[in-house]
Amino acid sequence: MTSEVYDNDTVLVGAGAIIEQLLRGEFICRITNEEGWRALKNNSTRERVESYLNQINRTIASAGEGEVFFCGYLQLGETERKVVTSQFKEICSALIPLVEWLVLVQEASGQDAPLSEGAPIRLTELQARIEDTPAFSEQLTKLSHYRLFGSSSNNVDGQIKLVFKRLVELGYLTKPNAEKQIYIATGKLDYLYEVIRFIDETEGLSLEAQAETATQRELI
Repeated sequence: MTSEVYDNDTVLVGAGAIIEQLLRGEFICRITNEEGWRALKNNSTRERVESYLNQINRTIASAGEGEVFFCGYLQLGETERKVVTSQFKEICSALIPLVEWLVLVQEASGQDAPLSEGAPIRLTELQARIEDTPAFSEQLTKLSHYRLFGSSSNNVDGQIKLVFKRLVELGYLTKPNAEKQIYIATGKLDYLYEVIRFIDETEGLSLEAQAETATQRELI
């Protein structure tokens, strides 16, 4: 819990910006928006944001043990169920290429643990390891050609740059300095891990049932 104090004007301005970001479907964590993240850790700001969102049937949801914030539905009606099911199907269709990418990064980097929020990825170093290992190159080619990434390149350089560009667009990575090939993993990865665990726990359910249950558990 942050100990920072916000005056009323700061809270109002900060809440408005946060609401807009949440309603765009963005995830707020320490990496993507540290100021917004700290504001949501502040009870006063969070209550203002929650109060406004509740008026339009939205609520603040979280993942990663409360370290990542996003927007969910407060109540599920027929319209909301259709939206949630559509979103859930979209997430499911992206899981295979995303998981294959996570595995490739972990193996090529020689890391014991999966990529997590705040972890840096030095693209030049990763690319060199992939180019030096035929098995990694094959993995990259396969995952880069999934619809999620849509690469038509036949070389590692073209494939990996497109994959990372797309992952920034999807919110899983951020590139703080445009001049440097260093990417930082965001808290949206924690959300992805929770979705994967949830699907594993409920694999016997239909997509529609999974979607509704996930919403009730604040995963959508």
